[in-house]
Amino acid sequence: MAGAIIENMSTKKLVIVGVTLLLFQAFAFMVGGLIAPSPTTAVHYLATKCVDTTKHRQETKWFMPWGPNQCDKIRTFDEAMAKKIEANNIVFAVHIPLPNKEMSPWFQFMLVILQFDIAFKMYNQIEDGALATIDVGLAYRDDTVSEWTEMAHSFEQRKLTCNFTTAKTFENEGRYYECELLPFMEVGSVAHKYYLLNIRLPVNERKKVNVGIGEIKDIRLVSIHQNGGFTKVWFAMKTFLTPSILIIMIWYWRRITLMSRPPVLLEKVILALGISMTFINIPVEWFSVGFNWTWMLLFGDIRQGIFYSMLLSFWIIFCGEHLMDQTERNRFSVYWKQVGPIVFGSFCLFIFDMCERGVQLTNPFYSIWASDVGTELAMAFIIVAGICACLYFLFLCFMVFQVFRNISGKRTSLPAMSKARRLHYEGLIFRFKFLMLVTLTCAAMTVIFFIISQVNEGHWHWGEHTVQVNSAFFTGIYGMWNLYVFAIMFLYAPSHKRYGDEQSSGDNGANSGEDIQLTTTITHVDGPTEIYKMTGKEAQE
Repeated sequence: MAGAIIENMSTKKLVIVGVTLLLFQAFAFMVGGLIAPSPTTAVHYLATKCVDTTKHRQETKWFMPWGPNQCDKIRTFDEAMAKKIEANNIVFAVHIPLPNKEMSPWFQFMLVILQFDIAFKMYNQIEDGALATIDVGLAYRDDTVSEWTEMAHSFEQRKLTCNFTTAKTFENEGRYYECELLPFMEVGSVAHKYYLLNIRLPVNERKKVNVGIGEIKDIRLVSIHQNGGFTKVWFAMKTFLTPSILIIMIWYWRRITLMSRPPVLLEKVILALGISMTFINIPVEWFSVGFNWTWMLLFGDIRQGIFYSMLLSFWIIFCGEHLMDQTERNRFSVYWKQVGPIVFGSFCLFIFDMCERGVQLTNPFYSIWASDVGTELAMAFIIVAGICACLYFLFLCFMVFQVFRNISGKRTSLPAMSKARRLHYEGLIFRFKFLMLVTLTCAAMTVIFFIISQVNEGHWHWGEHTVQVNSAFFTGIYGMWNLYVFAIMFLYAPSHKRYGDEQSSGDNGANSGEDIQLTTTITHVDGPTEIYKMTGKEAQE
């Protein structure tokens, strides 16, 4: 049997391929670190206190914090009390973006976080478990003269978690509580130039609405969106990588179909991995620049989930098919105990994502973190997912250890072979072990990427250049997975060479049954036989 390219390619050519892929990997990191800006930008806003003088709210009126049609404003609540303005007539207005700027579809999404500035008062303290009821409306327009169009309106509740770090005495009245940031809004596309938020805190003492939430002085918002420059670099990478993976996938499967036997399980799984990589690569995000597709964030999560599920399943099957434990595998049903939990976990994460971003398609102010039950459920999902990820990585390391141990056990048959054949098989074993270590390195890099992506935006100074760390990891890890899938499909494609043809002059006395098949299951046309014979006996072909 001819075997795979990783077996029959000369060491020189293999080194050239490896160095080329390594250079592309370095380039992927450099694109993000030196060319692209930071992935996201955070803009801080202080809400303007507008006065609603209308007596009957039959029509929705929008309050602008600045500009030619700006609202009647007050500076403090003491001023409102002096003018006998009730709390229900105060509207907190925030215009996104800041004056003389405009939003862009290149920003991709908009995440808004809310923080209350609450002053301590002895007779108006924050009660335990206090809930702030928020009446919020979101509007948009695409020029500075047209009327505002309502985009969403909702009544939301947010639980206040605040601490007062000093003694609660009259001397410390006026000091501010330290309150946690609250999730407020998430929009899956930025299709308009200007957005306006009008926030009310309605008070109803009889129904205990906004009672016991302390003396709110101001509302601050932080708007986070993807940088347009990073988006362009990201789209360019996807556009470049899509045909690369698509071409190698077609080439790989064509080589499989030219063989006289049917494809084995490992070959099918490699094709599925290539399909999932192509699915995540296809740059449909280009359409989000011209269309108001608010579901793009959810769609991106689904694509990423499919790829990671396929990748985790591939690693399990990849190691299992190389265990060399004389067990007849080559059937997907053999791996249902390992792959089943991966599929179940992915489905649970999909349900969790639908509960958050799925609902946000109709109500951008919804957050699963807003309620106690939702917070506990979300934390449970995260903790379970973290534990499962750790257990999976340990199990993968154990399988790799088993593969290495079994290969080392089979090496005892090598001294009986001729020198040329022994050197050939020692090279195969080294190549396979190296590929397994690269696989573990890719997994570790992904874990590091997720950790760093949770840290605040950072950058390093390198001479006169600024290296954006987060951007480098985003583009570098994305490039790494493409290169990994590319390398797997290339190296595990059937080779047209036969090792025996090349080495016949130096190994005439070797028995053909000594062949060691490290990459694919030896099969008949009608099905697989025992795999990975390394005993020097006649192979059952």
